[in-house]
Amino acid sequence: MDATQTHRDLIERCREGRRDAQFELYRLYSRAMYNTALRMVQNPHDAEDILQSIFIEVFSKLDTFRYESSIGAWMKRITVNKSINFLKSRRLSFSELTPFSDRAEDPVQDNEPAYNVEKINRAIAGLPDGYRVVFNLYALEGYDHEEIAQVLGITEATSKSQYSRAKAKLRDILTSNEK
Repeated sequence: MDATQTHRDLIERCREGRRDAQFELYRLYSRAMYNTALRMVQNPHDAEDILQSIFIEVFSKLDTFRYESSIGAWMKRITVNKSINFLKSRRLSFSELTPFSDRAEDPVQDNEPAYNVEKINRAIAGLPDGYRVVFNLYALEGYDHEEIAQVLGITEATSKSQYSRAKAKLRDILTSNEK
């Protein structure tokens, strides 16, 4: 039996209301969904609240899951949407910024210092909300700018601009911390 069939069986048992299956689905995905929410909202208590609402929605809407993607991808989409809605409820604003020219990504320079994960995470946490959300969705969650624009209700150019500015701000934060 392959992993796809195992998850299909698990989902079907969850749809039947079996608590053991629901617990197993929670066990398999709660840490990843919590980490995604935490990266976006930057507060452990808020991320925990979001996690609970994610699983309430997952279990109440599991009958709408059609196996068009993996269950994890479906749940991640719910997580991202709930996190964004949370941030919007705190009046997060994505301003229309003048986009940078559509140039290729900055090449990595040989003289750039190496950073540890902790420093980079602190630097990301120090970004303004709009920059941080776009950066996380693009660089860490794997969304493209078109998807980010749709999810956040902004233009694709704004997403690209926010991402470029986030990278520049990250460089500034990381290099100023070195001195």
